[in-house]
Amino acid sequence: MEITEQKKGPVVVLTLKGRLDASTAGRLEEKLLALIDGGEKQFVGNFLELDYISSAGLRVLLMAAKRLKSGSGKIVLSSLKDHIREVFEIAGFVTIFPIFDMEDEAVKSFQ
Repeated sequence: MEITEQKKGPVVVLTLKGRLDASTAGRLEEKLLALIDGGEKQFVGNFLELDYISSAGLRVLLMAAKRLKSGSGKIVLSSLKDHIREVFEIAGFVTIFPIFDMEDEAVKSFQ
C-alpha cells in the first residue's frame, strides 16, 4: 500500500493506494499517530485508489477517530469505490465517518 500525504490549508489529505489489510495497517497507524501527535486535527482519507480494506484497516481508522475526537479533530473520507463503501456500511462505520464523493468536498467540509 502507498500512502501519499498532502496539506491543503489546515487539512491533511492522506491518499491510500492498494490494499489496507493486516500487513499494511501498521504503516497507516504509525503515520496517523505521528501526525496527530504532531498537532494535526483535520484529516481527509482519499480512497480513490484503495482496492481493499480489511477489519485491520477499519480498526486503525476507528482508533484514529477516537483519538481525534478527544482533541476536537476528525477524519472524513472521500472517493470510496462501491465495494469499499459497502464494507463501511456493513460495519456501521458510515455513522462514524462522514463520506464525500470528491476530495474537494471533503476538504471544504472543515470550513
